[in-house]
Amino acid sequence: MTSFAVFPVDKFAKAAQQKGNMKVIEYKGKKLKLPYDLKDGELSTELVTRQNPFSGESIQLPEFAAVIYDHVIQLNLKAERKDAATGQPAGISEHQDDWQLVRNGLNFFRQHFAKQYMVLLD
Repeated sequence: MTSFAVFPVDKFAKAAQQKGNMKVIEYKGKKLKLPYDLKDGELSTELVTRQNPFSGESIQLPEFAAVIYDHVIQLNLKAERKDAATGQPAGISEHQDDWQLVRNGLNFFRQHFAKQYMVLLD
């Protein structure tokens, strides 16, 4: 069996797997349960811009959501690489724990940032 030491699960992803260990942030009067354990310096609500690398379309979102977007992209790439290294089809492989981390981030965007989801992730 292939060793995946080159594909370590990031600390933020590992923490996200532990139920009840996720941070909650208040944004626009709502408490949002974050899908990943972000560091204190990553919790700003200041607006930043992210660009869809495929369409070129840009959109603003709070910094904490931009960090989650960055994590989703990184986790997706790692899961795809892990699947490719084992010759398995992306997303329907034996690496469902990795893909669940990606889905957690996507679901967060669908629920709380639908417009940004449509521009950046759809």
